[in-house]
Amino acid sequence: MSSSATAHHSALSNEDLAPVPPEKRTWNRWTIAALWVGMAVCITTYNLAAGMISQGMTWWQAVLTVALGNLIVCIPMILNAHPGTKYGIPFPVLVRASFGTLGANIPAIMRALVACGWFGIQTWIGGNAIYLMSAKIMGFQPADPIGWLGINAGQFLCFMIFWAINYVFIIIGTESIKWLENLAAPFLIVVGLALMFWAVSKAGGWGVVLSPETTERLKNPAEHNSFWQLFFPNLTAIVGYWATLSLNIPDFSRYVKSQQDQVAGQLMGLPTTMTLYSFIGIIVTCASILIYKEAIWDPVALLAKFDSVLLVAFSLLALSIATLTTNIAANVVSPANDFSNIAPRRISFKMGGTITAVIGILIMPWRLISDLGDYIFTWLIGYSALLGSIAGVMLADYYVIRRKHLVVEELYKEDGIYSYGNGFNKRAIIAMIIGIAPNVPGFLHHATAKGPIVEPGFFDIVYTYAWFVSLAIAAIVYIVITPKNPNSNGVSS
Repeated sequence: MSSSATAHHSALSNEDLAPVPPEKRTWNRWTIAALWVGMAVCITTYNLAAGMISQGMTWWQAVLTVALGNLIVCIPMILNAHPGTKYGIPFPVLVRASFGTLGANIPAIMRALVACGWFGIQTWIGGNAIYLMSAKIMGFQPADPIGWLGINAGQFLCFMIFWAINYVFIIIGTESIKWLENLAAPFLIVVGLALMFWAVSKAGGWGVVLSPETTERLKNPAEHNSFWQLFFPNLTAIVGYWATLSLNIPDFSRYVKSQQDQVAGQLMGLPTTMTLYSFIGIIVTCASILIYKEAIWDPVALLAKFDSVLLVAFSLLALSIATLTTNIAANVVSPANDFSNIAPRRISFKMGGTITAVIGILIMPWRLISDLGDYIFTWLIGYSALLGSIAGVMLADYYVIRRKHLVVEELYKEDGIYSYGNGFNKRAIIAMIIGIAPNVPGFLHHATAKGPIVEPGFFDIVYTYAWFVSLAIAAIVYIVITPKNPNSNGVSS
């Protein structure tokens, strides 16, 4: 029986988790590049570099930090995409090789839960944009929130409308994502550039917009940080921004024709789009100071100031598409596959996506994003420590221990070489925990601090590099404690 046939008949498989056969790997470099454009164009990307300026960076330092962070995260992104393209397998199946057929559920669920949170948050952002723009178009004043709900009925209705649009793409399946991203990518690039050139023209030209006098007005006067104090925490946060996707990139690369396509597509799409849209965010926010006499960080608030109802309606469409493309690709595909991996015969991709969508409502994301408040990047860096540790184990296992060789049919056997006897590879779990551990004191200190940490201690400094620290430690520990004996390690030569 072929490896594909074995996978399809396995209790650890279903139609969505089985290897994608070569003839169905139809994505090329432009598909992957378009995917990244769709995922990277969103409100949080727009605000990324402008937020760094408020802390004390110059505009060009902020842009370079964004560019460098995304070039760095491209490395694990490309490395983890390799087995997806080579074997046609998704993330939860790939991670069985290192964590075991049952142990794979640990990193998969860790990854899935944060995606559910972000699915809800992005859906709330999209729904709230619809609500605010509708108020502008129809001329009504936003109502007060309902006590127990925390938002008003109109906001909840718009949230559910946008949720339903997202859910349509979940039901249609992964091919709809390829169609959506290919269609949206050029549109979003054009809209972003148009907004930037409008802002520059309206404000009086590039020299005025990027003058030291203008950018200085973006800075928080309470912040007195040097560049190097800001550089490393922000660099780690940027890497952590896509740490989730660096794990589950095989969920997409499994559909790509060749390794050259997945590498070229990611390099073309990820760092370029993130840098461009962060730069657009800087330009437009600086221009808002000159046009409206105040720094408007939120693009929704900026677009709501437009006088033309037609232009506001078009802007609403662009914002909705940008949020939709980010949400579907970044926050649905992975948790859908991860939940499916728990019980493949009972939970399909659509069912996993439905679980994700329902959790996205139940967590009441408008409260989640409000409660996170100033700690959003503390949370982001903190979670990057968990994901960096998982990535360290995965990369060490695939590249150092197995030398890029997997026996695909064994990944779908309950008693195969990747079951490690009881379904769990204890060495991977130990290495993951040891990788996370040094970051815990710093995370707790930052999460509970009532203000800026003036004199950071040793663990605060370690936490500044959380993703890098956890990845390196987990990888080294895993390599050291993993024997090269195929019979005791699950390695097949």
